[in-house]
Amino acid sequence: MYDLLVVGAGPYGLSIASHAVTAGLDVRVLGRPMASWRDHMPRGMFLKSEPWASNLSDPGGRLSLAAYCAGRGTEARHGHPIPVETFAEYGLWFARNAVPEIDERMVTRVAPVPGGFEALTDDGRVLRARAVALAVGVMPFVEIPPALRGLGPALVSHSSHHSDLDRFRDGDVTVVGGGQAALETAALLAEQGTRVRVLARADALSWNDVPPPWVRPWWRSARSPHSGLGCGWRNWFYSERPGLYRLLPETTRARVAGTALGPAGAWWVRDRVEPAVEVLLGHEVTAARAVPGGVRLDVRDRAAGTSRVLDTGHVIAATGFTARRERLSLLCDELRTGLAAVADGSPAVGRDFESSQPGLFLAGLVTASGYGPAMRFVHGATYTAGSLVRGVRRHLRATGQGAAVPAPSSRERTAAPAGR
Repeated sequence: MYDLLVVGAGPYGLSIASHAVTAGLDVRVLGRPMASWRDHMPRGMFLKSEPWASNLSDPGGRLSLAAYCAGRGTEARHGHPIPVETFAEYGLWFARNAVPEIDERMVTRVAPVPGGFEALTDDGRVLRARAVALAVGVMPFVEIPPALRGLGPALVSHSSHHSDLDRFRDGDVTVVGGGQAALETAALLAEQGTRVRVLARADALSWNDVPPPWVRPWWRSARSPHSGLGCGWRNWFYSERPGLYRLLPETTRARVAGTALGPAGAWWVRDRVEPAVEVLLGHEVTAARAVPGGVRLDVRDRAAGTSRVLDTGHVIAATGFTARRERLSLLCDELRTGLAAVADGSPAVGRDFESSQPGLFLAGLVTASGYGPAMRFVHGATYTAGSLVRGVRRHLRATGQGAAVPAPSSRERTAAPAGR
């Protein structure tokens, strides 16, 4: 029986595994490394986060994105977006250097058993562990508007369903949404010759500003410090103090997690969208049906209260992710329905990311209502990995299963890199 099974091999899962190995835990990682970044993002996309806020976490802080780039003769510079392909390659490099061999089988079910949990893999094998860290990323939580859900993937897809947009070349696509995923997807489509429009509920698009220089006068830094989520003291608090964020009232945490850092396009995509993409603001889809050649949308102008019909070849819903408890389908029914939830429907997480089921730990987007908006981004992996592994050690000791787990060394206690 393993001390810890890490389910998921993206930035959070790999970071947790790195910290667990250093802590002396017997850990097994399951999942395809960096799968979402390799399989669910089209070529040509860039990270919205700054390079220095996009590190996976190892206790020594040696395996940063900057270190990876430097080893290949390039530079990860503030204010210069990193291609998604480069980030995915960085994650694979991190896995090779920080994590024991990864089991690329997929977990299909996790269930409680005496002394811990069992995980069933897609080839029928059962693995057991005293604790489980669920780091499943965003894909279980894809959100498609109700009006579009009745149509199949040939007509309606989510922006995260595409690693390649070539199938839409010279076609007609409507992108629903007003955030970075919608705007960058639309830009890539337009640049390959697709006729594309963006349909957004908002009355105006929001664009992030060009980030200020990393080195600047002290008084400017004091007024608006850099953080992993952008400049400003509020973003700094969300980004750098998740442990304090957890102490806020539940209703406040849920509200902030759902509204902070709302839909906005990166500064570097604006010039690619505005001259090339039709944008219908203040519009929403009220109904959709299949017609010869594609989809017919009933679209309402929210300000005028009028409706129109829009025909398109395909709809891409860039409408984000909703991390509700019931979408954790790989948990057995008993385990999933037994988890305590918070106001927004996401599972509650307590001390060190432990769920209401002792020994079941959660990581990533699903913990944003507990630990703040940073958990929606790679930047949150550093805080999560160190805290979660401490929680696993505590759980093992509390259940009398931690005798074989060595105490952390002074290096482990002090080497975790601080968020820059």
